[in-house]
Amino acid sequence: MSVLPITVYGDRILREKTKPVEKVNDEVIENIRDMFETMRNAQNGIGLAANQVGLDKSIFVIDLSIIEEYEKIKPVVMINPEIISESDELINMEEGCLSLPNMRADVIRPESIRVRYLDTDENIQEIDVDDFYARVILHEYDHLIGKMIPDRVVSEIKKKLQKDLLRIMKREIEVPYPITER
Repeated sequence: MSVLPITVYGDRILREKTKPVEKVNDEVIENIRDMFETMRNAQNGIGLAANQVGLDKSIFVIDLSIIEEYEKIKPVVMINPEIISESDELINMEEGCLSLPNMRADVIRPESIRVRYLDTDENIQEIDVDDFYARVILHEYDHLIGKMIPDRVVSEIKKKLQKDLLRIMKREIEVPYPITER
């Protein structure tokens, strides 16, 4: 397993839609192991999409066990995920992102969702989740479709974030994990 550098705001791959995984082979399994290792190395990381480590694959990993009320939820790998449904109820909550170091912003998202995905054995899974778990899935899913937190906030907040976004793009930030070079 390897700790990979994390792509940050301004890296082109974060704005491109990822490609579906055709076959879960040894390379994909190794990518997944590296993603978990990279996420855990980033201290408070609880989710990581493949394009956040430079991989053009529709995969993300989640491990909520570092959060007290979610410690019994097992780590999950979602391959080729698809959001099947979203609740009408919306919740506003602050989010952070490993690709947006030291930045946090309020994002409005559905309270609950249904998601379909492949597991590492290529079995189709479908689950209903709500609250924070749903938010983390939606956040990681956004990465796979080329969206990030600044795309989900109101324009006045996005304007306030511009200076920090520019600093991230220029790598004028301190982070406790490796990031891609400019």
